[in-house]
Amino acid sequence: MRLLKSVVLSVAACCLVQVPAVTTLRADQKTGTLDIYFIDVEGGAANLIVTPEGESLLIDSGYPDNQGRDLNRIIAVAGEVAGLKRIDHAMVSHWHLDHFGNHAALAAKFGVGTFWDRGIPDSLSEDPGFPDRIAAYRAASQNQSKALQAGQLVPLKSGKTPLSLKVLCASREAVVGEGPENSFAARHQPQPDDPTDNSASIAVLLRFGEFRYVTCGDLTWNMEAKLVTPRNPAGRIDLFMVTHHGLAVSNNPALVLALDPVSAVMCNGPKKGGAESTLKTLREVQSMQQWFQLHRNVDLDGSLQAPAEFIANTVPTADCQGQWVLARVAPDGASYTIQIGPDGKPHSFRTRSEH
Repeated sequence: MRLLKSVVLSVAACCLVQVPAVTTLRADQKTGTLDIYFIDVEGGAANLIVTPEGESLLIDSGYPDNQGRDLNRIIAVAGEVAGLKRIDHAMVSHWHLDHFGNHAALAAKFGVGTFWDRGIPDSLSEDPGFPDRIAAYRAASQNQSKALQAGQLVPLKSGKTPLSLKVLCASREAVVGEGPENSFAARHQPQPDDPTDNSASIAVLLRFGEFRYVTCGDLTWNMEAKLVTPRNPAGRIDLFMVTHHGLAVSNNPALVLALDPVSAVMCNGPKKGGAESTLKTLREVQSMQQWFQLHRNVDLDGSLQAPAEFIANTVPTADCQGQWVLARVAPDGASYTIQIGPDGKPHSFRTRSEH
């Protein structure tokens, strides 16, 4: 992996379309940028996308406990930073509590338009309490959530620069027959099948002009390989949300190396995710310039992790302020920046023109 040096960043920034700085916006103020927030829910997931048209999509919503910590952090970013008045679309990648835990509370306290998921199962083998846990979500969505299938497009408004959000896989079914052949398919070492709902996660490809972003929820090893074998429907991408918090049961090299992201964000916690095997795979990615982490893994050698300037939160959980990471894509989709929190240094990247 080539770490992106500050000198290179400075030179590159001079050649890129200027990306507006992070400021608090009203819902009616449009910068023309595509904003992708990675909100710190300390080992869960909460990924907020705000389009140039001002439309919003939240993928996952963190844990429901901890005195409302995750809920409050999501509302703060959505309302105070992104300037939203409600969430237009709220998606659940899969049915684990660290991913759908605050959807119902968000609907009550902030407002949610349309609920999207993979369909609600009657039960989960790994969670005997699931029928009770899902009751609030059913009530909030009035049992009208929309079930997504592989190949489906989520209906987001597109403006001058074309924008689309495509489901690559859901409920253990994947898009087939699309994209280039995967030259890294042989890197897949089959593992025992995963019976949990992780392997049923929704994975999506967000396209904005030439910019491409992929997030796969908690998709696990064998399904990751299925998604990109024999063909890779996403092609080579610009930004990747490291799968499953960076845990070792995910981030199959057959997937990560085929996607060949230029940058990545890992939504890990101080003691969850950021596995050594995942970090080694990220270092092997040919086009990788830099990955960012929401937390420093306190149980892992720091030399294996991202440099400190690319880690959003480095203090113990009790003192953590929950800094977020933002990827902001220029209005023409030709470049983007990634920064930590409102005062962080924007690191500049050029969108790849070949996929």
